[in-house]
Amino acid sequence: MRLTIRTPHSLPSTQTKTFPKPRCTITTTQPPKLYNDMRQATLRLEKMIDLKEMIDFNAPSMQSSKLAERWKEYHGMSNWDGLLDPLDDNLRAEILRYGHFVETAYKSFEFDPSSPNYANSRFHKKTLFERCGLPNSGYKVTKYLRATSGIQLPSWVDKAPTWVGKQSSYVGYVAVCHDREVIKRLGRRDIVVAYRGTTTCLEWLENFRAALTNLHISCKTKRAFENSEVMEGSGAMVESGFLSLYTSSCSANTSSLQEMVKREISRIVRIYGGEQLSLTVTGHSLGAALSTLTAYDMKTVFPRLPVTVISFGGPRVGDRRFRRQLERQGTKVLRIVNSDDVITKVPGFVFDDEVASGGRVGVAGFPRWVQKRVEEAQWVYAEVGKELRLSSRDSPYLGNTNVATCHELNTYLHLVDGFVSSTCPFRASAKRFLRR
Repeated sequence: MRLTIRTPHSLPSTQTKTFPKPRCTITTTQPPKLYNDMRQATLRLEKMIDLKEMIDFNAPSMQSSKLAERWKEYHGMSNWDGLLDPLDDNLRAEILRYGHFVETAYKSFEFDPSSPNYANSRFHKKTLFERCGLPNSGYKVTKYLRATSGIQLPSWVDKAPTWVGKQSSYVGYVAVCHDREVIKRLGRRDIVVAYRGTTTCLEWLENFRAALTNLHISCKTKRAFENSEVMEGSGAMVESGFLSLYTSSCSANTSSLQEMVKREISRIVRIYGGEQLSLTVTGHSLGAALSTLTAYDMKTVFPRLPVTVISFGGPRVGDRRFRRQLERQGTKVLRIVNSDDVITKVPGFVFDDEVASGGRVGVAGFPRWVQKRVEEAQWVYAEVGKELRLSSRDSPYLGNTNVATCHELNTYLHLVDGFVSSTCPFRASAKRFLRR
């Protein structure tokens, strides 16, 4: 299926009450064989993520001088009360700024399965931001991160193309703000962990392992939990596939994503321990789920470090006990959700906590025996954090979009850029994230 979107050449007048709708042409073709289909899909994914503009994070128009004074509010210390509806302009700029960090993780990923560098970063970390269109970010990349699938592969995979069984791949990076002017403008030295979404075959398979599993806590993490009065016996559970990608390693000599992040954040905190620091973990799709797990983990190790998640199009991650743990430890989560994006509605089921009784949860109009079976199958999830809910249908430029378009990161950035409030959902000038 090929989707072509034609947008108008000029913006509509702010005086008019109607907006031109883009025309959408959809054509279908005979699907190719499995190998070619998957290979072409990965190549097309790179083209989908297209940053046309060079973003200057230091531009005065990007954020007002109030950011430094109120950075804790924008970082979620008050759960973004009064900032989401209508959407505060400084918060909008912050969300878009972190969205560009996620986009960089996509743009630097080698999608071509025929390349010897497949599933690695295409650029050296010293030139990453410049090569991806963010030369003035004020941040420097300190560590590339890799995620590893814990799925045991059958022996026949050895005869398949190497990209099919790619077990470990570049998933994102750690960066720290190093420019003094940017630090002054932000009001603190910010550390960023940015994750891309699903790209490899094994990552897709991990996504389908949707049953909940216990969130095990290492010895070091146990001590951090006890210091912050969050006890191990809470029984928090998270999605099996996401946890596998976060905690698995290829061998005893390699590190898991969890270990890489912990070591790098620990190193940065030691270097800048005397300064005001913040940790912002951001990601899209699978990267949103990994962001939540990372923030949960880092807050247990560094209970005094302000830790915030800004996620785009993320699936559900854990159960009610996991949500309560996030709340108790003080981790702040802002989920950017497109109502038309099906990925944000999976996996599992969400039952209404307001009618909980005796530790069990019920939903009006939902048969008790069905709920019991769902609970027994470990499929009862919970939404976490605060939500900024948007909709593709509110944009006058997107038209009749398909499932894939609703989930694209560019669509999310376009919707954030255009959202005003629930009563005035879109501004006419928001057009810069649409592909031309």
